[in-house]
Amino acid sequence: MELEQLRQLDVIARYGTLQAAADRLHISQSALSRSLKRLEDDLGQQLFDRTRNSLQINTSGRLALEHAQLILAEERRMRDDFNALAKRARTVRVASIAPAPTWRLSSIILEQHPTTIIEPDVLDEAEVEARLLNGTCDFGVTSTAPRIPTLTSYELMTESLYANVPEGHVLYNRESLTFAELDGLTFLVYGGIGFWHGVHERMLPFAQFVVQPDRTIFLQQVRTSQLLTFTTNAPENTSRHESRRAIPITDAEAHVTYHLCMRTDAQKHVSDLFALVRSYCAQQ
Repeated sequence: MELEQLRQLDVIARYGTLQAAADRLHISQSALSRSLKRLEDDLGQQLFDRTRNSLQINTSGRLALEHAQLILAEERRMRDDFNALAKRARTVRVASIAPAPTWRLSSIILEQHPTTIIEPDVLDEAEVEARLLNGTCDFGVTSTAPRIPTLTSYELMTESLYANVPEGHVLYNRESLTFAELDGLTFLVYGGIGFWHGVHERMLPFAQFVVQPDRTIFLQQVRTSQLLTFTTNAPENTSRHESRRAIPITDAEAHVTYHLCMRTDAQKHVSDLFALVRSYCAQQ
């Protein structure tokens, strides 16, 4: 008895005729008839009452179909479980305080392992650390190196904040700016920038923020809006535009060094990727 015979039995029962079932299975009617006969011989029972133009499933056939459907359902569950296991082995869950480190991490990993699936999540620093400790993420990205024995880390990258100034704005020709000079102005900001929101609110208490949660729409608005925006020096950042000028902000709070963190007992495929990224960063 073969699984394919059980699939064929299920299709014959659903479609009612050998020809319709054969068409559905993309095999010839004669091949399907021979396969059904082998199954009946193996079980020692006829499963269908045959007339000249049709098949009618009988009591033995219904019993065989009931068992076949249970076996096929278990096979599907087995395949789903193994597919999920294979996907998990290719998936890296990243909890980060900002999107830019995840962009950089993805570009490094996917260059060497293009089938890897990166699942990013932007959280605050305490949540990132909590997820590292409870094992619900593989990598964490923080602004400070965690002082916890079960975690290891190294510097991944430094990101600096720029004012993204539209052409014609009074600040357009400035070589640098401070938060004090920007406070009180109105900014268009992307909603998924993580900890940078806290920096904006802390350093620009009198500024107005128009928050756009959709990144695609935000990038369209960057091209068309006359509002100030922010960008950074991260190479993967796509919020720059030729009609705007990125002007560095000189305050210390406008610069952050990100640390890539991992549990010391991480699975081998995770620790291998951790070492790969570390080697890449050391060569830059």
